[in-house]
Amino acid sequence: MVTVRHTAQLSTDELAAARALCDASFDDFGDADWEHALGGMHALVAQDDGALTAHGALVMRRMLHRGRALRCGYVEAVAVHGDHRRRGLGHQVMTALEELAPAYDLLALCSSREGRPLYESRGWSRWRGPTSVLTADGLVATPDEDSIYVLGGPAGLDLDGPIACDWRDGDVW
Repeated sequence: MVTVRHTAQLSTDELAAARALCDASFDDFGDADWEHALGGMHALVAQDDGALTAHGALVMRRMLHRGRALRCGYVEAVAVHGDHRRRGLGHQVMTALEELAPAYDLLALCSSREGRPLYESRGWSRWRGPTSVLTADGLVATPDEDSIYVLGGPAGLDLDGPIACDWRDGDVW
């Protein structure tokens, strides 16, 4: 069963378990990556004994596209315990996060190579256009970002057009 709660509603132990799961699931998950997952909604899947087996977060970000600032629900820190993979837990987490989509103009994420089949199987579309980040000095291209995915979006969303994300420390996408 999936539980969905805001960061502020999670206990210190729950946050520590989610961080530990992410640390174990990714080779290079650092403090900035964890910070990116905070301040929004978390989808958590736990075993009967309470052990956390899957996690994902949805946080608010701004994306710029075709002269519009879009309210974006950005998916972060989707992780499934190694002993519980390929059992549909990632799908359960994503279903819970996707149900929050009406609060946003679109959903977006940056996928690892391993995660791409999950998102593609759920109808997420790969962004084909150029990407950039809005910095204090203006737009800066992020040409190496080729794994941005979106779900939904306003009329006129052009997957071949440029998109920019708001600035943040660490990986901007």
